[in-house]
Amino acid sequence: MKIEVFHRETIQPSSPTPHHLRSFKLCLMDQHAGVMYTSIVLFYPNSNVDGNVNLAAERSQLLKKTLSETLTHFYPLAGRIRSNLYVECNDEGAEFVEARINCSISKILENPDVERLKEFLPIDIASKEAETGPLLRVQATSFECGGMAIGVSMSHKVSDAASLCTFIKSWSSIALGGSNDLLYLPEFVGASLIFPPREHLGNSSESKSGATFKLVRNKCSTRRFVFDAPMIAALQRKAASESVKKPTRVEAVSALIWKCAMEASSATKGPTRPSTLMQCVNIRSSVLPALPESFLGNLIDFFAVKVEGSGFDKKDNLQELVALLRKGIQGFKEEYDKGGEMDEVIAKKLVGFVKLPRTEGLDNYNFTSLCRFPLYKADFGWGKPRWVSYASVEIKNVILLISTRDETGIEAWLILEEEDMALVEKNQELLAFATLNPSAM
Repeated sequence: MKIEVFHRETIQPSSPTPHHLRSFKLCLMDQHAGVMYTSIVLFYPNSNVDGNVNLAAERSQLLKKTLSETLTHFYPLAGRIRSNLYVECNDEGAEFVEARINCSISKILENPDVERLKEFLPIDIASKEAETGPLLRVQATSFECGGMAIGVSMSHKVSDAASLCTFIKSWSSIALGGSNDLLYLPEFVGASLIFPPREHLGNSSESKSGATFKLVRNKCSTRRFVFDAPMIAALQRKAASESVKKPTRVEAVSALIWKCAMEASSATKGPTRPSTLMQCVNIRSSVLPALPESFLGNLIDFFAVKVEGSGFDKKDNLQELVALLRKGIQGFKEEYDKGGEMDEVIAKKLVGFVKLPRTEGLDNYNFTSLCRFPLYKADFGWGKPRWVSYASVEIKNVILLISTRDETGIEAWLILEEEDMALVEKNQELLAFATLNPSAM
């Protein structure tokens, strides 16, 4: 099974960007964002019943035409970043890649190979092109059976997970022929005013100040664990305590994964290492005044909770970890409820957070949840995706949570150092609640 790329082209907006919109300021969080692509792959089985032999070509043409129309609304994505300060909205365009693979889609879905999924993306997630080249890249891969995989990669310098989701919702709505009243159109005014960019953060790729997140690329392994609804309910019951009587799905799953990762690190590196869990939070509804969910850019903040190595002695401390997470999110919310000059607060926090991944003697785990994003509703005209997946990348200690197709379960994608993963994937407490890499059919 080999993926063959047979065509590449640049897609420009269907209408030129007006002169007064040619410069799009980055916000403070954009400037601090790591140089990488925010990426996702959507797998669509063949829903065609007419036996159309030109199905792949017709679908690719529709995707290209509607991508051009969508870029008119998302015009910064057709531009290029300048000096880590602004996007020059010059309509240079997005890259569209056409590929094919000599197998049926069921071969991929029945036994997912997490290491091969990156081949369905148009570019390596950690490519420096995220700052110097096209901000949006798409790969449409057709299968022999008529199915299709759509890989979308958007520069993290101008987007977070919510931005990626808004883009996919808008693009699929346009492909379905939706009117402007039904489109999930982006909004741009606001972030650079609430969180203005800082001149000293210009030229991030050349900066030695440590001002932006640096990717820690070690020899890592990626594993996919799926928690179905009954097992999540059982895990929530186990994780409940007087402090947190009803843990959320994400709290329970995150605490268990963190616990297992700490146990593995204690076995491979020694029992005295402190550990932090850094949780990414969408702040669109938290800032005052609130920003719409359709706001394009990095509207994210973080909170971190820490366990000292000497305090990690109890075998059954899942409840304590959940309580720690709850305390962290409550403190985070209280910080925003106070209002005030949040740009200064975030600026100080970001300076500390960018140093965490490279702090010697500390295990830092970066958690991101996409569980509330309706990626499984993305219908381009041939039905909703059978599977929405992440892809492997060698970035140490990253955990991504995505809802399952029925939106009741959670897929957890873990990227850990190889020696730690060898222990985590055999952890019996984890395997009591999750299945390692089951079929996505």
